[in-house]
Amino acid sequence: MSEEGGQKPETGNRKPEKEVSPSQVSAFRPQVSLFELALTFNHIALASFGGGLSAWSREVVVVERKWMTEEEFLSALTMCRILPGANQVNLAVFVGNKMGGVPGAFAAIFGLTLVPVLIVLAMGYGYFAYNDVPALGSILKGAAAAAVALTLSMAIKTGQKCLGSPVAIMLFLAIFVLNGLLRTSLLHCLALLAPLSLLWGWPRKGKEAE
Repeated sequence: MSEEGGQKPETGNRKPEKEVSPSQVSAFRPQVSLFELALTFNHIALASFGGGLSAWSREVVVVERKWMTEEEFLSALTMCRILPGANQVNLAVFVGNKMGGVPGAFAAIFGLTLVPVLIVLAMGYGYFAYNDVPALGSILKGAAAAAVALTLSMAIKTGQKCLGSPVAIMLFLAIFVLNGLLRTSLLHCLALLAPLSLLWGWPRKGKEAE
């Protein structure tokens, strides 16, 4: 029996809302201020004392700030490693441009490099003045060990995302053996394995988009 003068109850025939992919969500993220970009990359630079910039970049950009998804960060980092120039400067340009355009790219570079340059100048003076102190060598070895641990941690976490098939694992092992063990130049490794990676990844990506 229907209610007179009232609204008809919903029939439940509403179409479900279309799911939005992580890449589409990231496209609607608001731009951050130039000061925040500079401060964030200054934090990355100072937190990665002794190395491990890639690991700290992922921790801050992906986990803390959520400016990029895991897949976006991996794609950006791969491209920045292939292109000429310092990897982390390239990454700062990429993230800064994504979040704030060309001014954002300059702000990210400024934040990444300014304070570390001043610190290196001061420490360089101190190192050449006191490089014969045994404790200094132990401190540097400890910092290097921490950097290696951070890099391994990032490799494990990101590997869980991108090494999801036997082909991806084989490509990973191939580049590790060629570049890491046999010391083959990076250009030769890319010339050999990049076309194979594209041949494997292109149809799979096109299939997912259907």
